[in-house]
Amino acid sequence: MIVILAISSPKYYEISREIIIDKPVSEVFNYLKYLKNQDHWSPWKKKDPTMSQEFVGTDGEVGFTARWKGNSDVGEGEQEITAIVNNKRMDTELRFYKPWKSTSNAFLVVEDLGKMQTKVAWGFFGKNKFPSSIFMLFFNMEKSVGKDFEEGLSNLKLLLEKK
Repeated sequence: MIVILAISSPKYYEISREIIIDKPVSEVFNYLKYLKNQDHWSPWKKKDPTMSQEFVGTDGEVGFTARWKGNSDVGEGEQEITAIVNNKRMDTELRFYKPWKSTSNAFLVVEDLGKMQTKVAWGFFGKNKFPSSIFMLFFNMEKSVGKDFEEGLSNLKLLLEKK
């Protein structure tokens, strides 16, 4: 039975959402490249406003790492900036330690649409390793995490368009 579940379980995942923000690409990207700013728009900070956080390095630069320990909704982990292409994209590695160990690659991609508009794509992808891959047969990550990405992007839009 376990062998059948392991064979039929999803091996990879990728979830992303997009939104259009009525601000120029340089302004949007300059805000997004700072991980500490995620506290103002990410839905996970709302899920545990008292989570402990630690920061290592210079925010907005490759190598900057944000660590957190929170309640069961946010768990424990860290996010490290791995690449920045100015006014294009920022890549990070997400390392989760609790409630289960996993590593994902996350991204924020911006696209200049002209007319003072920027499309923002936020997402992450990775590999489902055994035995956690079996759990993915019963957990709809697209629906669950996708909902959080939609909420976060809506918060980001409201925040940046108020400026």
